[in-house]
Amino acid sequence: MKTDVNASSASEIAVAVKAAADPNDPIAAISRGETLPSEVHKSLADEEAVLDVKDFRLWYGAAQALYDINMSVPRGKVTALIGPSGCGKSTLLRSVNRLNDLIDIVKIDGDMVLNGDSVYGPGVDVIELRKRMGMVFQKSNPFPMSIYENVVYSLRIDGENRKSVLDEICEKSLRGAALWNEVKDRLDDLALGLSGGQQQRLCIARAIAAEPEVLLMDEPCSALDPIATGKIEDLIESLRGEYTILIVTHNMQQASRVSDYTAFMYLGRLIEYGATGELFTRPHLKATEDYITGRFG
Repeated sequence: MKTDVNASSASEIAVAVKAAADPNDPIAAISRGETLPSEVHKSLADEEAVLDVKDFRLWYGAAQALYDINMSVPRGKVTALIGPSGCGKSTLLRSVNRLNDLIDIVKIDGDMVLNGDSVYGPGVDVIELRKRMGMVFQKSNPFPMSIYENVVYSLRIDGENRKSVLDEICEKSLRGAALWNEVKDRLDDLALGLSGGQQQRLCIARAIAAEPEVLLMDEPCSALDPIATGKIEDLIESLRGEYTILIVTHNMQQASRVSDYTAFMYLGRLIEYGATGELFTRPHLKATEDYITGRFG
């Protein structure tokens, strides 16, 4: 038995040494302090982009968190960001609506373009920019007000007070979030009284009420049980086509189920980006295959 273990260890060391010596291996290149261009599949060239990320870099103080990210997010599709913890997925997502601006030590370089408009250009009104996007966080965050007022909140702050309009948007959004039948008779109840899964769907209803150009989801199922997770995944499926969704997930099975495109990130770099079916079954890079099959990460 001891001989088998030693043989196995020697084999693993040999594989690691070979990988480190491979000039085309992005993981080895990163470990050497180098960077290789991202592997972007040709299928993305046929898609119309809602969001273009261009040479985007980000630092927390002296520590660089994102390196030269270039990617396009296709209109009407679900794009998943996957990768190990600390690889920059949530940092990239929160850069889209400039939530990272709230951190004093953050510095960025490069740009993002939302439907032709610069996200980081001089003179950008960040409040107006954020109105063009919906955001759903890991933990549901309904406001301490009624279910109805949660959904129509974005319309209220824009000055819309016509009850007929608010009623229509509330019902449409709750139906879109697959929640209408569960709450239609208690719209005046406090939203905090809903279950965790219902609260998360309420947050999605609140996000889509403003008809966002892109819907950002940061691990929306991480705090939910399997049944509630299934409902959120069904909801994402129903929103595909009507909304552009960019979702961060640690769950690769979830990414394979809900997304049209998947981007694999590692240590702040975009390693490979392509159609989900191809990325999960025929990845172009060995590093992507190794991560997806659980050999590292």
